Amino acid sequence: MLTAIKNARLFDGSGREPYGPVHVIIEDDRILTVGPAQEVAVPENAQVIDAEGKWLMPGMIDAHIHITGSGDPNVLKAKKELVPHAAIRAGLNAKATLEAGFTAIRDAGAGFLVDVALKQAVNEGWIPGPRMRVACHGLSITGGHGDTRNVWPPEVEFKGRCVVDSPDEARKAAREQLRDGADHIKLHATGGVMSEGDVPTASGLTLEEMRAAIEEAHNVGKKTMAHAQGATAIKNAVLAGISSIEHGFYLTDEIIELMLKKNVFLVPTLAAVHHIVEHGLEGGIPEYGVRKAKEAQAAHLASFKKAYEAGVKIAMGTDSATPFNYHGKNAIELELMVKAGMKPIDALVACTKMGAELLDWGDCLGQVKPGFWADLILVDGDPLADIKVLQDLSRIKMVMKAGKVVVTR
Repeated sequence: MLTAIKNARLFDGSGREPYGPVHVIIEDDRILTVGPAQEVAVPENAQVIDAEGKWLMPGMIDAHIHITGSGDPNVLKAKKELVPHAAIRAGLNAKATLEAGFTAIRDAGAGFLVDVALKQAVNEGWIPGPRMRVACHGLSITGGHGDTRNVWPPEVEFKGRCVVDSPDEARKAAREQLRDGADHIKLHATGGVMSEGDVPTASGLTLEEMRAAIEEAHNVGKKTMAHAQGATAIKNAVLAGISSIEHGFYLTDEIIELMLKKNVFLVPTLAAVHHIVEHGLEGGIPEYGVRKAKEAQAAHLASFKKAYEAGVKIAMGTDSATPFNYHGKNAIELELMVKAGMKPIDALVACTKMGAELLDWGDCLGQVKPGFWADLILVDGDPLADIKVLQDLSRIKMVMKAGKVVVTR
């Protein structure tokens, strides 16, 4: 089947300035031809979509979400939740994310393999959703940020935690996640904001524990991500061979140099702290979470700006499912990145080309070019003039995934 999108103003994801009018010809699920309207003929048998000068760009990519989560500020609410309930909500979250123009996501950990099952359901066409890279269970030390007993009270039964306390245990746990379908391994290198029993600067997994898990991922050609906020453990994660630092509250010049040397990504997730600070105690967020978010926010923004200016690779991620950080509202992260000092065009690259590279789809996703998957969105407005247009679903006129139009407005 041939589809032609004609008369578009194109942002191709590469970082090149937008240009147009452009015709894009799609065959089945792949882009066949991209070029100036006067040079590209529209096939007679093609289904034609007239963009009428609207923006055409790659589908966006969120490189850090929790697809099973709700964004509810009451973290104890989950203690009454059954696994089927989480699975149903994950399906609804996937649909909302796709309809917001995000055609690919990287999940950062889910219990009971709901993320693996959801990915399979989306791939098999049972339900609508973005392309997915999944982590299964994140690895944490006892009492660390990923130990659910640090969030839920002791009487709450097991919720999919994966607790390790030695390199051997980390190695086995990584092998288990890979066996169960993980596309990457999630490691908790530090404490966090929404875990009551620790702080962002507290170290979690040791360098040796992380290295053991990372070796297992690399052994089968897969990447790793580290929830890492405090400087000491961020450095350990980079030295251990991590693929990306998530959050990165307290980056130092030394760490940034190491990240550049080792080609390590930063996924800043500015939205997570932003929503906690904005809604605060009045929104029902626990006091410890609000306090830690307020303490970290200035350093978080400064670290992001320093890493960006130094040339660290940055992929957009929201940490959707943290308080008030809702699936389908992902594009607020772009606004926050721009407010923190990133050029709008670089923010768009962060949620297209760079996200695809981090997800190991850099050779087939995240750009509008021949041979790439036809994951595209059509936008009524100029995100370079106002990045917030991508938050207005009424202005995302079309979402296409694998050459099929899945949303029209």
